[in-house]
Amino acid sequence: MTQPVRLTQLAKRAGCAAKQPPGYLFALLGSLPLITDPNVLVGSSTADDAAVYKLSDELALVLTTDFFTPIVDGPYDFGAVAAANALSDVYAMGGKPLTALSIVGFPDAALPPEVLGEILRGAADKAAEAGIAIVGGHTIKSEEPIFGLAVVGTIHPDRVLSNDHAQPGDVLILTKPLGLGIITTAAKNGEDKLGAITEAIRVMSTLNRAAGEVIASHGAHALTDVTGFGLLGHLRNVVTASKVNARIFLDRVPVLPAAWEYVRAGVSPGGTHANHRFLADWVTYAPDVSKEEQLILCDAQTSGGLLASVAADQAETVLSALHAAGVSVATIVGTIESTSPGRIFVDRSGAL
Repeated sequence: MTQPVRLTQLAKRAGCAAKQPPGYLFALLGSLPLITDPNVLVGSSTADDAAVYKLSDELALVLTTDFFTPIVDGPYDFGAVAAANALSDVYAMGGKPLTALSIVGFPDAALPPEVLGEILRGAADKAAEAGIAIVGGHTIKSEEPIFGLAVVGTIHPDRVLSNDHAQPGDVLILTKPLGLGIITTAAKNGEDKLGAITEAIRVMSTLNRAAGEVIASHGAHALTDVTGFGLLGHLRNVVTASKVNARIFLDRVPVLPAAWEYVRAGVSPGGTHANHRFLADWVTYAPDVSKEEQLILCDAQTSGGLLASVAADQAETVLSALHAAGVSVATIVGTIESTSPGRIFVDRSGAL
């Protein structure tokens, strides 16, 4: 009897934990020539989720690409999660996806073509759920499976939700739980004794469409998604670009329960540790926040939630709308402040 394919066993690193760490990337990006085209509304300078290019006074394109090695074993699930992850960048700008292209690396000597067919089918179904089609793509031979999408979306130029307009007094709303990197690493290593990968796949394959539409319609000041750099890594980009600081209240942050058990047992991806090391220059933890709790906040997520900076007097309205739209985990996890620009402070709890 043929054994089921375990895609994660063909990958040295899984999902967004396979990304180059922020300390490696930001130095390279800083050496590139400045973008001078006035139609580029969002480029690489603020480490945002996608680029935005203005076509007219009424229309701009949202441009992004995201691809990685398998985060889960099942080919169909891999395609669906990768598609949801790539589409998230458009939602994180307040945009609406228009179409997408596949990016594929496939070890055809190690895997039958039916596996690639299932990956593509999973992505196509997730794209259809988002209301778009995958209209083409490009495939190369590779030693590890690689899959993702290049996505084009649309947005009104005046309604772009970039990561550089967080305001002092705002509250921070997170729409998905943390711990995905830790749980998928446990599953890859055969250590998922709680069977948490099933819930992790459900979370990762859930589109940020509903969350993005609600947040965009309520006028958030800044928006990003939480993926490979972890909650604190993506928040670091927000506070740096916005010239503010932030305070996170650990006890308010939603976390998948199994992730706590696994991280305390020493399970966490290399990307999570790389994030933690890099963020040491930007994050101050309260003395009672343990190393394991710090790792949760730095955990390299794949297809994580949205993180919105919203005016405090709008927060309850936004939360109610998110819950009504089915985004049940949406929670206020912190605040934006005016002192110490570019810094993040992590307390166990505190008043909003």
